[in-house]
Amino acid sequence: MAPSDSLVRTFIKPLAWLPVIIINAIIVWSYFAYMVVFGFGTVKDTTERVIYLTLYNPIFIIFMVSYWRTIMSNPGRVPSQFYLSAPDKERYDSAENPQAVVNELGKNLPIQTRSISGGARFCEICQLIKPDRCHHCSVCNSCVLKMDHHCPWVNNCVGFANYKFFFLFLFHGIIYTCFVSLTTLKYFLKFWQAAVPKADSSLHVLFLFFIGAMFFVSLWSLFGYHIYLALHNRSTLESFRPPVFSNGPDKDGFNLGKMNNIRQVFGTKKSLWLLPIYTTPGNGYEFSSRQQSLNAV
Repeated sequence: MAPSDSLVRTFIKPLAWLPVIIINAIIVWSYFAYMVVFGFGTVKDTTERVIYLTLYNPIFIIFMVSYWRTIMSNPGRVPSQFYLSAPDKERYDSAENPQAVVNELGKNLPIQTRSISGGARFCEICQLIKPDRCHHCSVCNSCVLKMDHHCPWVNNCVGFANYKFFFLFLFHGIIYTCFVSLTTLKYFLKFWQAAVPKADSSLHVLFLFFIGAMFFVSLWSLFGYHIYLALHNRSTLESFRPPVFSNGPDKDGFNLGKMNNIRQVFGTKKSLWLLPIYTTPGNGYEFSSRQQSLNAV
């Protein structure tokens, strides 16, 4: 990497946290607005208040844990056996046909997918033979196992090791925004129709409903797409560019059937599926393919 590129990355890196700061500022405000302004100010009925606040807090907590586990979790780094050793790197650099060296080394690795040209996939930047479903992230400047996409709202790649957390972040975000919108709807309508006097508290409730409803709709559009991807065992990148196998590109190359596909993300214990606990099976670089399943029949 050129010194100028390194300098630019160093300058831009702190700015990448700006979307995360904005989202967290909105979430912190929503907690204050719901708990203090709405819960203890707007809602006068004690029973109603107890029900709302009792349900609100666990919904908020599981949503925030899912979000921050997506942010802080390593998305999946490539293990050492896929990197070129010093002697292999010398061979690669001095070879007339570097791809032939990569193909030879790839025979000793558990890879099924190929490049468009039919050879083993190689990352020039990381100097490694790419495992199946692995891609290089230009933002993180590293290869990520089963990379789905780089998400600016979490300032992290979404990959093999944190895809479940990202999926739950969307799911619990929908539950959270839906709950906030529904419980504030009655009071939103009252304030909107001027049935009660306008005050600072009413503005908080108005914004709670508007922002909750807006995020509910936007999260659902993204969540619906990821439900589709999970059911078909595809990443976002694979939905745009199908993986290439020895017999050519196959968008359903890793599709093992809907229930098996779900287990590939969430594991076998259904009681843990909706909890932000790591249950994703496998190592992130070896995957069962549809062709293997057909051959085994």
